[in-house]
Amino acid sequence: MKSWIRQHGLALRNAAVRIAGKPGSFIFNVIVIALALMLPVAGLTLLDNLKPVSRELAVEPEISVFTSADLPRERAQALATDIRRVAQTNGVTVKLDFITRENALAAMKERAGLSDVVTTLGSNPLPDAYVIKLGNAEDAAGARRIDKLAEAIARLPGVETVQLDSAWVKRLAAVLQLAANVLWLLAATLCGVVVAVVFNTIRLQVVTQAEEIDVARLLGATDAFVARPFYYTGALLGLGAGIVALLGVMAALSVLNISVGELAQLYGSSFMLSPLAPEAVALLLAASTGLGLLGAALSVRRALSRSN
Repeated sequence: MKSWIRQHGLALRNAAVRIAGKPGSFIFNVIVIALALMLPVAGLTLLDNLKPVSRELAVEPEISVFTSADLPRERAQALATDIRRVAQTNGVTVKLDFITRENALAAMKERAGLSDVVTTLGSNPLPDAYVIKLGNAEDAAGARRIDKLAEAIARLPGVETVQLDSAWVKRLAAVLQLAANVLWLLAATLCGVVVAVVFNTIRLQVVTQAEEIDVARLLGATDAFVARPFYYTGALLGLGAGIVALLGVMAALSVLNISVGELAQLYGSSFMLSPLAPEAVALLLAASTGLGLLGAALSVRRALSRSN
């Protein structure tokens, strides 16, 4: 175990010495990789900030349930139990508001220009109704559950009409899903760019140090011993690029928040763009380090296999 730690410590020191020998080249490569990483990092940050906003926009969509005009009041009130049962079966959280036909008629009279119209109707033509406020509708799966709930409520005895406008929920979910898919495709493409840049950088280092590698092999060095410093160089490239990318996105957020804050105040909101959570930052740094290590591993294995 001590020998393994000492070998990796030696490899890390050799990688640091090589980087210190040509700091300009290392910094340039870090910046190039960081520019490629900034786009997916910025996109992930924006999506993370938009999730709470989408939940606020999607909060409590409603279903209007109208009973049959001749349904007795007791039976209409008893529908609440059936609606809650159906909602629980479909996995949807609901809040019920029972509106009697008398209250509905009074509300119509209070509206400007409708009092005379209501008076000419004579008897009350309005049915008892429920307004169902819904939860779990902030994504496409939630919208589908609500559609099924509306269909199930429409089949209940005593229900005449069910009105549901969930198209806007589906559109919002579709837009966010499209943005997420585009972001992942972009991230996959730029990850390939990162691997390619690290691959080429390590390949040039291997070519430059070809004579040193040959001498080390003559002295009994294994391919694993030769490759370790290059692995660490690639990993440090990825880690440095990840840090620069995150710092760049945080700097961009601080600039954008000036305009975002002014716009939010016009709408009576205190919304501001927030940086990623520490867990997400750690995951992104691990991913960028892994991409650097992958690029280095591919490059070194290819170079060493050709020299054998």
